[in-house]
Amino acid sequence: MRYFTAGESHGPQLTAIIEGLPAQMELTAEMINRELSRRQGGHGRGRRMQIEKDQVIISSGVRHGKTLGSPVTLTVVNDDWKHWTSIMGVEPLPEDVKPEDVKRQITRPRPGHADLVGGMKYGHRDLRNVLERSSARETTMRVAIGAVAKQFLRELDIQTVAHVTEIGGVTTNPDTYAGKDTEALRSIIENDPVYCADPEAAQLMVQAIDDAKGRGDTIGGVVEVIIEGCPPGIGSYVQFDRKMDGKLAGAMMSINAFKGVEIGLGFEMAKMPGSEVHDEIAWDAEQGYYRKSNRLGGLEGGMTTGMPIVVRGVMKPIPTLYKPLESVDIDTKEPFVATIERSDPCAVPAASVVAEHVIATEMAKAIMEEFRSDTMDGLKKEIADYRRYVKEF
Repeated sequence: MRYFTAGESHGPQLTAIIEGLPAQMELTAEMINRELSRRQGGHGRGRRMQIEKDQVIISSGVRHGKTLGSPVTLTVVNDDWKHWTSIMGVEPLPEDVKPEDVKRQITRPRPGHADLVGGMKYGHRDLRNVLERSSARETTMRVAIGAVAKQFLRELDIQTVAHVTEIGGVTTNPDTYAGKDTEALRSIIENDPVYCADPEAAQLMVQAIDDAKGRGDTIGGVVEVIIEGCPPGIGSYVQFDRKMDGKLAGAMMSINAFKGVEIGLGFEMAKMPGSEVHDEIAWDAEQGYYRKSNRLGGLEGGMTTGMPIVVRGVMKPIPTLYKPLESVDIDTKEPFVATIERSDPCAVPAASVVAEHVIATEMAKAIMEEFRSDTMDGLKKEIADYRRYVKEF
């Protein structure tokens, strides 16, 4: 499976094309729209989420609710486009209009964004040409693609969930949700304002977000993605670019504003002896091989172990503030305060949704690489046979 996304933040639409999906997989716009709605939720979001009510249009690759095996095209129309047609139009400017006369030009790069370096790289003197694509609005389509991937995984009895474990220094107590499976976690998270599974921590997180907003500041946090039901052996140890750890870490780090990733106990392992890190192996007739713990997060030697996969990512605070940071105008070279393009004090809850979907996409891609996936029924049979094989190994 491979995909591309296209579109600018304030352009007419966002588009994705997915190639390689098996035929006869159930897929509807409603399945995708539900996840797009979750991406726009969470305490701390700004006005843009009220303006854009993201709804997907499936325009190829699906007939009567099932995939055809041909490329699937997804489109999300930007409702706010009507206010940006003269600024972001595709057609050449009229002869009597100079490029520098177009409204909302940006010559003051924002610290923490792609503005300045992107302008240097592509030769843009109007930095709007950079921020329109580097915007986190692009994650809309990666959630849409991930929703397709999640549907693919569900048909194989593989479930995913993501939740917030830290915002602004407020951390969850894992004991409050220990032992809950993905479905139980999801039922809690989807009814929580910050997508957190610890109710007490969630209240403190909401307060931390409100406090940051009152100061004109922003805060970041940590999200955790869990995948249950994945068979062992996905990925490989034989080559660096086939290791599942690297693929999942790369997917997490590809999300806007993410600056760190860990699997299982992650950085805590640096403080612990090996006897408290590695997962002992056991076997019984009912489940076959399993681990007595899951400290390594369901991955060993670049491959899945069959245990739940646990990946966490850290999101930095959004760099655009109500009290803007200093910058330098690229035309005059004079210092200025940076331009404000958005004002969310915290987007960590929404980022957890994005994280779940990019991780689901990477897992779906890996499974399609491991097994013949021309048809959904054929793939299900191959995986069922493989599960029996590894159980009896």
